[in-house]
Amino acid sequence: MRKLKNEELDRLSVGEFHRAEKRPIVIVLDNVRSLNNIGSVFRTADAFLLECVFLCGITARPPHREINKTALGATDSMKWKYSENTEDAMMELKDRGYELIALEQADKSISLKDFIPEKKRKLALIFGNEVRGVDQHIIDLCDECIEIPQYGTKHSFNISVSVGIVLWDLVNKL
Repeated sequence: MRKLKNEELDRLSVGEFHRAEKRPIVIVLDNVRSLNNIGSVFRTADAFLLECVFLCGITARPPHREINKTALGATDSMKWKYSENTEDAMMELKDRGYELIALEQADKSISLKDFIPEKKRKLALIFGNEVRGVDQHIIDLCDECIEIPQYGTKHSFNISVSVGIVLWDLVNKL
């Protein structure tokens, strides 16, 4: 077995990425405070060829040295948009035909393992603040709520980990 060199990986250039057909999935970050998490989300969104990342509320925006540290150039490839108000971003996405899905522990949440996305459905996945999660008034605007099964003593994953888990699962199901 031999580790492949970067030039052997056959990755898209930034220009090719911009022209490529994207998966109809957007990530909405609702008041995410960690610049490292934000950068990691950009990098993961790029890896899964998503449409866009919406940055809302206190969520920082590129260009920023700390975001770039974990994004590793994905802020150049990924389309992103800032909205001061998460509700405004969600209403825009709803008007554009996206199903709004919060990632949160809620009384009527669906386990990720049981969630089956429709093939051509456009999805907006909302991830919340590292401490408070997705605010209730944002959950109230959502069509569904997905929960990642957890079996240990902790009640949450880091946002960047959650984004990776959810996208890996959804992309495989699609």
